[in-house]
Amino acid sequence: MAVEREPIGGQAGIVHKQPDFNPAGVRRAPVAQPLVEYLLRLGDDRLVLGHRVSEWCGHAPILEEDIALSNLALDLIGHAQSLLSLAGEVEGAGRDADALAYFRDAVHFRNALLVEQPNGDFSVTMVRQFLFDAHSVLLWDALASCGHAGLAAIAAKCRKEDAYHLRHSSTWVVRLGDGTAESHARAQAALDALWRFTDELFAHDAVDDAVAAFGITVDHAARRALWDGMVRDVLQRATLSAPTDPMQRPGGRRGFHTEHLGHLLATMQSVARAHPGASW
Repeated sequence: MAVEREPIGGQAGIVHKQPDFNPAGVRRAPVAQPLVEYLLRLGDDRLVLGHRVSEWCGHAPILEEDIALSNLALDLIGHAQSLLSLAGEVEGAGRDADALAYFRDAVHFRNALLVEQPNGDFSVTMVRQFLFDAHSVLLWDALASCGHAGLAAIAAKCRKEDAYHLRHSSTWVVRLGDGTAESHARAQAALDALWRFTDELFAHDAVDDAVAAFGITVDHAARRALWDGMVRDVLQRATLSAPTDPMQRPGGRRGFHTEHLGHLLATMQSVARAHPGASW
């Protein structure tokens, strides 16, 4: 597989050059349909975060948490499987969930920047998970009653599992923030570093307007208000302070990523790209 150097999110990174054909021999179609784009955003968020969480397998601080994080990663990847499968069906270009997961380059991923951030220490992982979980539960609540039957069914299933994820991550944020001086300092540092990526979770653009034709409407401003209340309640119990720095980092929804995503995909996609079309 040829490799070329190209900018990712304004920084240089190594990415695989995308072939003209997927392993099944079907020419890749550009992602132009708003519904496909919308589904890719949902699926890519969970695929990338699921892979990030899976990196803790065998490395978590305690055995019970090692098992918990492995299960959480499996949930997220399962959610991504459903969403990317639906995206492939809607696109109608012959790409299934595997092709969308393993044969797109970083610039074609539509995940939010938050989920691609490195694990760091355990507090970084838990704060990142909590910020995303609070957003995800509220989003599934809205989508479970949307007018698109396929997406509504996925949302109804996923929100049950995400409710557990939120309980898990919020409990850890309180435990770390209101723990020792060391754990408090680490949790606050994680919150300060990750807060800049949260606005992107609630951004509204032309894709959101276009999918309204399919019965998919989400009031992002109202959802953001609920998220703020939920998050600040947990932070108060954790004795943590929400950052006041207004600087935010968007771009993931348009394919402008940090250098971290390129490295993640190089690992996640390596086997599929080394053996395209292989079956087990």
